[in-house]
Amino acid sequence: MIGFENYLSPGRKGHLVGIGGVSMSSLAEVLKGMGLIITGSDMNEGQNVDKLREHGFPVFIGHRAENIGEDVDFLVRTAAVHDENPEIVAAHARGIPVFERTQAWGAISKDYQNALCIAGTHGKTTTTSMCTHINMAADRDPTVMIGGTLPLLHSGHRVGRGNTIIMEACEYYNSFLSFHPTIAVILNIEADHLDFFKDLEDVKHSFRAFAERVSEDGTVVVNADDPNAMDAVAGIDRKIMTFGLSSKADVWARNIRYLGETSQFDIVYHGRKYTDVTLHVPGVHNVKNALAAAAASICLGIRPTAVKYGLAGFNGAGRRFEFKGKFNGADVYDDYAHHPGELRALLDMVQTLNYKRTVVVFQPHTYSRTAALFDDFVAQLRRPDVLLLAEIFAAREQNTIGISSAQLADRIPGANFYGSFDELENALRSLAQPGDIILTVGAGDIYRIGERLVEEKE
Repeated sequence: MIGFENYLSPGRKGHLVGIGGVSMSSLAEVLKGMGLIITGSDMNEGQNVDKLREHGFPVFIGHRAENIGEDVDFLVRTAAVHDENPEIVAAHARGIPVFERTQAWGAISKDYQNALCIAGTHGKTTTTSMCTHINMAADRDPTVMIGGTLPLLHSGHRVGRGNTIIMEACEYYNSFLSFHPTIAVILNIEADHLDFFKDLEDVKHSFRAFAERVSEDGTVVVNADDPNAMDAVAGIDRKIMTFGLSSKADVWARNIRYLGETSQFDIVYHGRKYTDVTLHVPGVHNVKNALAAAAASICLGIRPTAVKYGLAGFNGAGRRFEFKGKFNGADVYDDYAHHPGELRALLDMVQTLNYKRTVVVFQPHTYSRTAALFDDFVAQLRRPDVLLLAEIFAAREQNTIGISSAQLADRIPGANFYGSFDELENALRSLAQPGDIILTVGAGDIYRIGERLVEEKE
């Protein structure tokens, strides 16, 4: 089959199956910005679908063969769209080529002199957003693809005219192995997506393959404090730049000071102060993310002042410790954390903020992850003062395991499981009090709980 890059010319017509997803809706906008004509379909209405229609994209709800126009040149689908989908069946019958979403992004990345791809088990969206802020401050006019909403962009994407593309690179289904990075960032590596990967070693093998995709004159930026990440790139035939919290790294943080939700520190590069930074997102994990973004920026030749001001202007990505408002005197935040490592980082950070009580409303994400990492979830979920559990968010899965959040509640003293959002909301209303921080946590739709609470009058 002809590669997707052969379809990247003005006037070509494409149809995106599952266009309402974060990455797919961004892809639609980027392709349109390159002069292509794009239609799409999705199973459900939603915010992204509404935005696409506002921007002139025809979007069909429901998947049907007749959604594909007579003059369509190609289809792009998400990993969740299978071969039996009627639009995929129709495309094959008509000889229309079908590409995976990651093949499309990979082909797009080939067109840029600088392709900065940010990977890792945790922190991808935040670090990609930080890199975007820095490149904007440096007037690089980048093209951007983020797996979340960045307030600076009012979306998860940007179509620029510069020679740099910044992309969040996900390891699930080896998606990032379709990319062509000139700079590959590896933030950290933990066992995750164990419905696809066999074990941690399999995950590390995939990240090594990602690092090996870097161009011969490119650089792999890797976390010196993460043994799995360092192991994954050991002996690799590419230039390595490390970042971390100690002087053993090429780029490291000195004189770190935590002031509430603000961090201040100096970035040191090869033993000399590169710049000082004031970061308006809390937690040591965000200091590490900022160091990764700074290291990538050094690789791009960006001046220190752009790193300083780019990071200073970053106030968080959507659903990453996002302040929602107040309810009954309590501060309500939402966070996307859905892995025990992310929960650990979130709770470590919240401990520094001096709230009277930490109230966590947690919705596990996927049955396979909950089962594979059950004991690790229990260890972190024992930490909050109050824990309320929603049922597991299925996402792409069927519950063939027979697992429930109720089993987590059975292992955690004082935890309460609620079978419906209504029950959970009522429980929160009765317990919320001044001095609390209420955290809605998970990658599903748990954020709706906090949003509904803060919409109510106190």
